[in-house]
Amino acid sequence: MTTDSVESRLRPNCLNFVELLAQNIALISPTMTAALIVPLMFSNTGNVSWLSYAVGTLMLLFVAFNLNQFAKRTTNAGSMYSYAISGLGYGGGAICGWCLVWAYLFIGIAGTTGFAIFAQKLLDMVHVTVPPVVLFGLCIGTSFVLAYKDIRISTLVMLGLEAFSCFFILVLCLIVIGHHPAPDTAQFDFGGMSLSSLGMGIVVAIFSLVGFESSTAFGEESVNPLKTIPRSIIWSLVLTGAFFIFVTYAEVLGTHGYKDSLDKIDAPLNVLADTHGVSFLSPLLSAGAMFSFFALASSCMNANARVMYAMGRHQFFHRSTGVAHDLHGTPHVALAVVAVAMMVVVTFCRFAFGFEVLDEFNDAGTMGAFGFLGAYFLITLAAPVFIKKRNELTGKDIAVCAAAIVLMLIPAVGSVYPVPDPPVRYFPYIFAGYLLLGGARVVWLRRRAPERLQRIHEEVQTQHVPAGLAVQPTANG
Repeated sequence: MTTDSVESRLRPNCLNFVELLAQNIALISPTMTAALIVPLMFSNTGNVSWLSYAVGTLMLLFVAFNLNQFAKRTTNAGSMYSYAISGLGYGGGAICGWCLVWAYLFIGIAGTTGFAIFAQKLLDMVHVTVPPVVLFGLCIGTSFVLAYKDIRISTLVMLGLEAFSCFFILVLCLIVIGHHPAPDTAQFDFGGMSLSSLGMGIVVAIFSLVGFESSTAFGEESVNPLKTIPRSIIWSLVLTGAFFIFVTYAEVLGTHGYKDSLDKIDAPLNVLADTHGVSFLSPLLSAGAMFSFFALASSCMNANARVMYAMGRHQFFHRSTGVAHDLHGTPHVALAVVAVAMMVVVTFCRFAFGFEVLDEFNDAGTMGAFGFLGAYFLITLAAPVFIKKRNELTGKDIAVCAAAIVLMLIPAVGSVYPVPDPPVRYFPYIFAGYLLLGGARVVWLRRRAPERLQRIHEEVQTQHVPAGLAVQPTANG
């Protein structure tokens, strides 16, 4: 696999379908949406917030269909990065990986800040206050230890924590709907909705749903990856999309008539529990949210390290990030880099800009969504090129690609027009500057190490030979 004869490998055949599904769902973090993102969605799309989740799920299903064109034919570590190389050459693949590193970093920070928010809520119940930076360190440090030791233990812990949390959220939502059995007609009145509000709503939906693809980063560690990875992608998206639509409907319904509107409530699940006679659920809901956000931070760290590991083996990053631990079979150097980066960014923003923890959560999620949107766009463009090289391209494949691109234009345009309020209005330009840095690294490699890019091309070609494909050189590769 490596272009520089590094012999260390990740542990093979250690993740089955359930564990891959757990990785995806943990990174999506259904509890995160129910606990903190639905109010953010409501601030953009009001009573029809559930519709943004429905459209966002549909959009990402089209992305998933394009992604699975690769996942069902080839697999390896850091797969989305490698998939994009297969279709767009090294330049497109490197930018896709660069987008993913950004995306997993900031969604991981969102998980870290969410953990701190709900850990403090639990501590408040016993009248204890802990500085947020200490809670940041606890979340990131524990995530690193689990990820360093054993990826299988890490994913099973994430699955258990998320299942615990989602169970109590569903119980609460059923209680709310039981108190309001009549359909909420206000949530089906689309008269006041605009395309721009829907676009920003879909950006928020992407924040909620990103991570459904993260199992592609575990190709070298999966059992029967050409089947289990595509299944995990589709099922994680369908299950969580349905969950979000249901929970959003229940939260909007349950907060009608409350003293504060939903977008002004920082703990909607606790409010619903208190106003519907089940306040005893509040500690369980807060604990579940804390566990879920920890699982989110941990899953982002795992996925990000696999992408960095694959790119490190190609020396986009320092070659040490492309080394696996001899005993544990985990990308320990890449994990350490990701953990340090998460801690530095979340702490710097806290002290340098004076951000509140909730503001850090919202801003990190929006930043991360841009990275995923860029990666999904590149994968969608790469899919038909990849299939055409195999002489398998059909009109259906082109239609699916076109549909995904059209749907992704809605959040892309909605994020910049009409111009959002600060600081969100600056986020697309910060992300664009980051992409320029990645592009500069690609240009440097082409000029200074063209032989390395040729070896990467040969490596990708070798990966596809067992599937009957001899990849032809591209202008980018």
